[in-house]
Amino acid sequence: MKNLLRNYRTKHGVLIADGATGTNYFSKGLETGDPPELWNLVKPDNVIDLHKEFIKAGANIILTNTFGANSSRLKIHNCEEKVKSINIKAATLAKKAINLNSVNHNENLIGGSVGPTGELFQSIGGNLSFDEAVRIFFEQAINLKEGGVDFLWIETLSSLEEVDAAMHASEKAELGAVVTMSFDTSKRTMMGVTPEEFLKFIGKRKIKPIGIGANCGVGPPELLLSMKEMKEHLEEDILLVAKGNCGIPEYKDGEIHYKGTEEIMAKYAGLCKELGVDIVGGCCGTTPSHIKAIKKIVTSKTFDYQSNDTLGKSSIHKEVSVERISNEVGVPWESSFSNDFTPKSQLRRTSRRRVRRI
Repeated sequence: MKNLLRNYRTKHGVLIADGATGTNYFSKGLETGDPPELWNLVKPDNVIDLHKEFIKAGANIILTNTFGANSSRLKIHNCEEKVKSINIKAATLAKKAINLNSVNHNENLIGGSVGPTGELFQSIGGNLSFDEAVRIFFEQAINLKEGGVDFLWIETLSSLEEVDAAMHASEKAELGAVVTMSFDTSKRTMMGVTPEEFLKFIGKRKIKPIGIGANCGVGPPELLLSMKEMKEHLEEDILLVAKGNCGIPEYKDGEIHYKGTEEIMAKYAGLCKELGVDIVGGCCGTTPSHIKAIKKIVTSKTFDYQSNDTLGKSSIHKEVSVERISNEVGVPWESSFSNDFTPKSQLRRTSRRRVRRI
């Protein structure tokens, strides 16, 4: 499996992953609080259509609509008995979307999306044992495998114990896995893990993921800082993955809107490429239009972010510094800056608030 993803990287250059699932379904009728995973069974055409839109936009990798399709998460909606049917159906819908692509239908890979259990481990006072977590992840993984995914895409994790459990499940299912954590306030996950600690943990494992990285979190600037730190400690044989949110969400007129424009996401992708990221995509709020902009800049040889090039070619080949990230895609967390170049008034104006993932 490792060779398949790396071979695609060698053949296509920087790979493009797809964007958001749930937030795109909202525009198609998904109600807040409803599990998007059930759409695999009740609205399969909508699921196929979104996959097709991302493929048309240029995504090399599409993720199954199974982020919360484990027994622990589905139990909240009284449908934990549907783990098998949802995961198998989701994988077959992704394959169908690829086959319906009129050209290059052999040029896409399917990652089986696996999100967190939503439970706290016993080691920190919760009820979830390590063995039970492995069982939950394995149940989902083996059904995604039966459905035909190419590898697992384990995402938005916050604890190293959960990373370990998910990796044990992928090994048991004999599937390669991409693993990403979500770094929120001050480059730490909800459970306090830093990008460097994540890398060191992975480095100690005998069997390693085929790719690691970060997803969700806050917005493009913060995601880029995580990429910068991870690249400094990454083993060369593991692919680096960036799947950032499309800016910060705002609640307006009863709906959630994301601030990230196509231009911002293109700049984010260009900086990812300069940092040496192998797979670039989007998370919450990222539409097919954003992925199209990402694809354009990633496949470009000149990093010309916009037609009038207001940034100027002088930005090309500069070090991807914190200051440059701030200037091009926005100011990250205040605590991540050295105050020698960032005015305090600017930091106050651009301060980020922590938001819940959607």
